[in-house]
Amino acid sequence: MGVLGALEARRGHLFPWVPVLLALGIGAYFALPVEPPVWGLAGFACCGLVLLLAAWKGPERRGPVLVALALVAFGVVLAGARAHMVAAPKLDYRYYGVVEGRVVALDRSMSDAPRITLDRVWLERVPAHRIPERVRVSLHGAAGLTDPAPGTRIAMMAHLSPPSAPAEPGGFDFRRHAWFDRLGAVGYARSPAVALDPPEGGLTLLVQRARMALSGALRARIPGDQGAFAAAILTGDRSAISRDALQALRDSNLAHLLAISGLHMGLLTGVVFAALRFGLALIPPLALRLPTKKLAAIGALAAGAVYLALSGGNVATERAYVMVAVVLVAVLANRRALTLRAVAMAALIILAMAPESLTQAGFQMSFAATTALIAVFGALREMPDGRWRPPRWLNAVLGVVISSAVAGAATAPFGAAHFNQMSQYGLLANVISVPLMGLLVIPAAVVAACLAPFGLAGLGLEPMRWGIAWILGVAEWVAGLDGAVWPVVSPGPAVLPMISLGALWVILWSGRARLAGLVPMLLALALWAQTDRPALLIAESGGLVGALGPEGRALSKPSGEGFVAGSWLENDGDRVTQGMAFERPGLDGARGLQVAEVSGDRFILVTGRGWAERIAPACAEGWVIVPQIVADAPEGCRLLDRRALARSGTLAVYPGSDGPQLVAANRAERVWTARRGPPLRQ
Repeated sequence: MGVLGALEARRGHLFPWVPVLLALGIGAYFALPVEPPVWGLAGFACCGLVLLLAAWKGPERRGPVLVALALVAFGVVLAGARAHMVAAPKLDYRYYGVVEGRVVALDRSMSDAPRITLDRVWLERVPAHRIPERVRVSLHGAAGLTDPAPGTRIAMMAHLSPPSAPAEPGGFDFRRHAWFDRLGAVGYARSPAVALDPPEGGLTLLVQRARMALSGALRARIPGDQGAFAAAILTGDRSAISRDALQALRDSNLAHLLAISGLHMGLLTGVVFAALRFGLALIPPLALRLPTKKLAAIGALAAGAVYLALSGGNVATERAYVMVAVVLVAVLANRRALTLRAVAMAALIILAMAPESLTQAGFQMSFAATTALIAVFGALREMPDGRWRPPRWLNAVLGVVISSAVAGAATAPFGAAHFNQMSQYGLLANVISVPLMGLLVIPAAVVAACLAPFGLAGLGLEPMRWGIAWILGVAEWVAGLDGAVWPVVSPGPAVLPMISLGALWVILWSGRARLAGLVPMLLALALWAQTDRPALLIAESGGLVGALGPEGRALSKPSGEGFVAGSWLENDGDRVTQGMAFERPGLDGARGLQVAEVSGDRFILVTGRGWAERIAPACAEGWVIVPQIVADAPEGCRLLDRRALARSGTLAVYPGSDGPQLVAANRAERVWTARRGPPLRQ
């Protein structure tokens, strides 16, 4: 049987491939080195329509292939249209001055400082059409307004800069992330922020204020990290949890319990659904006359919507609500809820609304776990009865173990690729912690919410605190075990797509041919194991250099530019600190004149006092890296000064047969990499 025959035989089972093919087009758009012109996107749209017409009018056997090609074309168009629809101005230079705006979000930065996102921004000396739609400012001042209510208009003296380029070629591109969030500048303020106007009205801002008030009330009733954990899972506010507790959760593979995602939304709506259905069943006149299952589904859908609003409505929570809504609508339509078709429909809706979600770890991990769980439990359910089946009392225990193992295995490649680590005892931590979320923490939260109007919320909050205390204790214990965390090197750009497509082929296809999906998966793992890291990395500032040495990457300075240094080490799969990396061998010479050699060429970092006088002799020896702008470099000097590095971004240097190969982080020309953003739409 040929390809067309195989597709014809599976015609009624091809719908789960629709979001996969759409995602291929979206991924192709984001992988392009240059931004396609508008007429190019129009051409893709026309091609897709022509292919659909050909599938409708042409031979039936060719229909699936033509529709597949059309979906890929539509994926490119969808992603490109979305990128242009969210276009907003962004700063293209560093700014210091007065910043005014309305508070729309509060969180904490990586340095644990309060961080505020503003809209309706005003910047002095900046034309109105060049002012970013949103800016984000970390408040490092010792006094002043650090937790303004959403809707408050504030002002401060702040340093702003454009969203940062990748810390290295192929690394996380914050500019792209900020572009789709319409975030045009980020920065910090050391002087106090002051309130100019009281909080504004509006439903969205009222919900945000209610959310922050609920977070504060939870932390007041449950002190310490336990209260911060409760606030995180109920309101999405993770600003109060300590860095030690957060690191322990990450190292034990329990950090996903903090993010309001499919687990929390599923548990909450599941508890509400079960409680409503059980409660209605206790009233015979209602149970005999009303469709109690559908009423319970409607109630669970409403509870999920309230949870979505109170959690801040971030992308992960919206994604979780869409998935839950698809399942509950299937219940209302008398269809089986948990199927691969339901997951495909949820993915299709999310990709249509926000195609950029495809590039995010949350989307990849949540759909990987959900798809794998449905496939595995579906296969177990279809197996014939036999002596090997466990007794009923073991089903619940085995269900938890199998769920944790399957979800952990499915998400492991994505977590390792995005976060550069794997938890050796993550399965153990999840098996003894996750059940408490469904059996105690979430049900207790629902009880507390129901009793709060009567002043009896403590009856639910106290059991909730017990469960959270157990989870935090497990996280601390597991994170403290020897070898709890394995550092992982960042994979190449083809690895995750190959793993994803191979796994989807194994799950979505049928028969022995599904085993062919193992080939790209194994090949991807082999490529990952052979990943070559740059021999030398040169930061965009020119002030930080990292060279691979016999003990790992050696850095040119012990502190400063900590985010870039940390990113380099993490991508190397190296868990040492910047100070420890500074002590390593790999960079020769004194601090003001450090030298690395790649493929016979010398790269010389010139810093410190008298740097200008040292440039000429350094130019005669090799490449020269200077964190300043050099106006009169010697003729023929291979100079990488601040001006040149601003154009190229961080440089990665690889050894080559014809000399060192330099790869720039800014080599792609996309709408989010443009030096100037588009004007505001009228």
